[in-house]
Amino acid sequence: MAEKIKYIVTDELHGKRLDAALASFDDTNSRSTLGEFIKNGLVSVDGTITKKPSVKVSTGQEIEVDLPEPENLDAVPQDIPLDIIYQDDDLIVINKPVGLVVHPGAGVKDGTVMNAMLYHFPCTAQLARAGIVHRLDKDTSGLMVIALSKYAQIKLVRAISKHDVVREYEAICEGLITAGGTIEKDISRDPHNRTKMATVCDGMGREAVTHYRVMEQFREHTLLRLRLETGRTHQIRVHMASIDHPLLGDGTYGIKRLRLMKGASEELSDALRNYRHQALHAAHIEFIHPISGEPMSFDAPIPDDFNRLIELLREDERVNGEKL
Repeated sequence: MAEKIKYIVTDELHGKRLDAALASFDDTNSRSTLGEFIKNGLVSVDGTITKKPSVKVSTGQEIEVDLPEPENLDAVPQDIPLDIIYQDDDLIVINKPVGLVVHPGAGVKDGTVMNAMLYHFPCTAQLARAGIVHRLDKDTSGLMVIALSKYAQIKLVRAISKHDVVREYEAICEGLITAGGTIEKDISRDPHNRTKMATVCDGMGREAVTHYRVMEQFREHTLLRLRLETGRTHQIRVHMASIDHPLLGDGTYGIKRLRLMKGASEELSDALRNYRHQALHAAHIEFIHPISGEPMSFDAPIPDDFNRLIELLREDERVNGEKL
């Protein structure tokens, strides 16, 4: 059975295209997919079905979306261990390791969080994407909340779309950042490489906002704490690269060839050489429980290899910071 979701147009969305306004609310579907929803008569504005994605919306208007039945991805249950840090009848919170894909897609048929959910929680076979309401990249570790009931999933998706779920990350970036800030740059598919994302001019992509603050500086790297206001694909990685501070180890958006640090110890050089994924960890998540209404807050320690890298960079700063 299809579900209905309603949104109210806010002041900042006044005058925007209908598909762009929807994209600001909906983090789970691409703007092109939302455009297809509109063209197929699944979207109404103030009770009137509107099939033109380009129609302008006004403050206070009510947008209603009839979500179609989820696509059947034919995922099969697989006995893949999950690091569950919280569980009740309606949801779980997991700490996803580096290397685990969230759900099947292009080039990935199984071995994902979704396959694991279907095995450990068969009830999620009745839910869209087996209860998954947001994603982490394959090589990003950390916290994810996953629904176990349909109503919990609807409420969590709505909370994420309204930016009511707090998600904070820790990351190591290339170069020195002296103060915190906010990056507000729309994100869309890279026109030159469809497997990548890129920042684009306002109105040409989906709104994306990332807040960051400096936790610690090393000789040539900075440890950051970042908070997502939106949740676009590869958002933190793309945003940090756009200000010339890509994440350490990010082979897609970062430095292609390792630049060894002058005077670095052999241990640090080896650690940098062998760190083959982005240094990004979803360390904190908080939200209102969709059923009980209780505030929920969880933290996950950074992985051992990430922590070891911080220790080595810290030691290098202590030994070489004022010498070179």
